[in-house]
Amino acid sequence: MSTSYAVAKQSTKQAMGFFERYLSVWVVLCIVVGIGLGALFPKLFQTIAKLELAQVNLPVAILIWLMIIPMLLKIDFYALKQVGQHWKGIGVTLFINWLVKPFSMALLAWLFIRVLFADWLPSEQLDSYIAGLILLAAAPCTAMVFVWSNLAEGEPHFTLSQVALNDTIMLFAFAPLVALLLGLSAIIVPWDTLLLSVVIYIVLPVVISQILRQYLLKTEHLAATLIKLQPWSLGALLATLILLFGFQGQQVLTQPLIILLLAIPILIQVYFNSFLAYVLNRWFRVEHCVAAPSALIGASNFFELAVATAIALFGLNSGAALATVVGVLVEVPVMLSVVAIVNRSKAWYEQGLKV
Repeated sequence: MSTSYAVAKQSTKQAMGFFERYLSVWVVLCIVVGIGLGALFPKLFQTIAKLELAQVNLPVAILIWLMIIPMLLKIDFYALKQVGQHWKGIGVTLFINWLVKPFSMALLAWLFIRVLFADWLPSEQLDSYIAGLILLAAAPCTAMVFVWSNLAEGEPHFTLSQVALNDTIMLFAFAPLVALLLGLSAIIVPWDTLLLSVVIYIVLPVVISQILRQYLLKTEHLAATLIKLQPWSLGALLATLILLFGFQGQQVLTQPLIILLLAIPILIQVYFNSFLAYVLNRWFRVEHCVAAPSALIGASNFFELAVATAIALFGLNSGAALATVVGVLVEVPVMLSVVAIVNRSKAWYEQGLKV
């Protein structure tokens, strides 16, 4: 067993603890608390919103770093040398993550937000909702993938190498992909702000986390550090959500149906992409222990990055920020349902490999 996998597995044992397993419950509580605090202390939230430097909200930036860096500490970029061992599964996941999921979400966002749900949503926020959904789908999940893969008894080296490869691609492809999809949706964003978001929320956290990771590996403190940082990461996520709903409260209270309407394209996107990845792996006769995490990686989203970028591009009180938060709300229950599907269909999957 490699050191990287041993560390990932040890931290994963803690990953679906009490707070993580009921993440959706905490998100709902944050909605209630955020709305309440926003109504009671509107001037406080206005002051927080003004704490910006180069269009980056400083309190949110700090919270996002507290979310992202502990997750990136789990990623071992040396695992890239193992990519060739499972090239079929890697190929399927890359196809889903970078050529299917972002474009299918853009299509679903346009169909549901612009056409089917347009009459039930505030017209001035339609573009922003679409942008948030696109941001949610433009980056594949990073750390939580280890949880889903472990629950589905996924091949550990495939998961490590796939996540490392996705993170490497994300460094270069995230900004152009987002700009392309937003442009196709007639939503123009400033390139300088988008690139600044990539530097702040992808490049710098990756560099810092990998330097810190190497130090912790040498001192044999990586696994213990990951466990200690986990509550901080979750706490930062919940604090960010409270801030967001402190600004979004009036809109949610006026139209509570918004959250449900935004969740529908997200749910369709997750099930569609996971099913497509699963079936393609079966067609290519890939082992179930690779196909399962492939389907899970192909479907899940790096919602922390999506939230951060939505705030940087559109602001704390934007529809884009709200749309990405809805992604956080549905992430755990929907991905647990996908885990259950791939586990229960294992006999069916392996039967197809024997034909």
